[in-house]
Amino acid sequence: MARDCMRIIGGTALSGEVSVSGGKNTSVAAIPATLLADGPCVLENIPDIDDVHALIDILRSLGAQVSFDADRNVMKVDPTTVNTCVVSRENAQRLRASYYLMGALLGRLGEAEVPLPGGCPIGPRPIDQHLKAFRALGAEVDDEGGVVHMKAPELMGSLISFDIVTVGGTINAILAAAKAEGVTLIQNAAREPHVVDVANLINSMGGKVRGAGTAMIRITGQRHLRGTNYAVIPDQIETGTMMIAAAATHGDVTIHNCIPVHMESLTAKLLEVGVRVSAEDDVIRVWDNPRQAHRAVKVTTQAYPGFPTDLQQPFSALLTTASGVSKIEETIFEQRFRHLDELVRMGARVDVRDSVASIEGVPRLIGTSVTVTDLRAGAGLLVAGLMAEGETVILEPHFIDRGYDHVVEKLSGLGARISREVLE
Repeated sequence: MARDCMRIIGGTALSGEVSVSGGKNTSVAAIPATLLADGPCVLENIPDIDDVHALIDILRSLGAQVSFDADRNVMKVDPTTVNTCVVSRENAQRLRASYYLMGALLGRLGEAEVPLPGGCPIGPRPIDQHLKAFRALGAEVDDEGGVVHMKAPELMGSLISFDIVTVGGTINAILAAAKAEGVTLIQNAAREPHVVDVANLINSMGGKVRGAGTAMIRITGQRHLRGTNYAVIPDQIETGTMMIAAAATHGDVTIHNCIPVHMESLTAKLLEVGVRVSAEDDVIRVWDNPRQAHRAVKVTTQAYPGFPTDLQQPFSALLTTASGVSKIEETIFEQRFRHLDELVRMGARVDVRDSVASIEGVPRLIGTSVTVTDLRAGAGLLVAGLMAEGETVILEPHFIDRGYDHVVEKLSGLGARISREVLE
């Protein structure tokens, strides 16, 4: 049986310029958000990734008219023809972000029937805080047989106080509250850049969302939201992955169409490792001395503005050849060390105890066949393959396709010897 793979001949220092695509984490929330509008919406800077195509299929199944120009990264959604609140189990299982259909459909139709989402196997990611928010807004919620049924004749603004910081829960609460009667206050809200971007999108429709980017968000519900044109922000995680790849290969890469302030936690760690980073406007340059070994560091993943869990896996690949023992504490997802077993196959020295991984630097990684287990693990194995001596074959690269727009072409443009192939 034929299998898709990526093949990398490592050892080449990346060099040149690359542009970052639109944000995956914003896009998968912005696309459902268009269902709240009373007219067509045009979204710009939408990445050509599998999660986006899954959402296109879902919106069409709901009756919306959707077109996507992948070459221009422009999507048009006309939600006025939506005729059902039911998302199929097959479609919901294609991506984690299908849960945003809950808040969007509840806001538009006052009801929703959405199966529990799919996505990458990186540990339990319960949606109890999402359901708590919907109930606070007046929805009757029944979670039965893996399908969430919700109904609210009229959503009413309320106080929503999250027990933990939840990015998905915060965005879902914003979507539902945007059309609720009265004022909603969200306490302990997530502060990630894509939370702010979704709030800005709602505001461009005529919504009133204030305080996004802080722990307290205030939403004054609007009965009608107009269609809009909106460009999503650049992808924070793709930016970080390119920065790490440049550093890991001791290269010199200039990254365009990015937001440097979003990268400050990563930049701080790269500087601590010994890599040089400069930033100006929407450009970041990362360059390194190939004759100087990286230094071991300690990293703890945290909610924004802390070090992103989505960059932990590619950053851990960089640390496999750092001088000394690095420690990574993963506080967000408990199964986000599964990629380390694959790095060990490449010669890494790793010891995992509970939520802490100790990585003892080795002189080099050796290319071999490795298997991707989730999206960001795939990014970690890409970085490792670029670093390694010899050939690395990455199996199950479809996980990478979920979140990285034309990554093979972008890395090739920086001098990487990488190709997409079919193994017979």
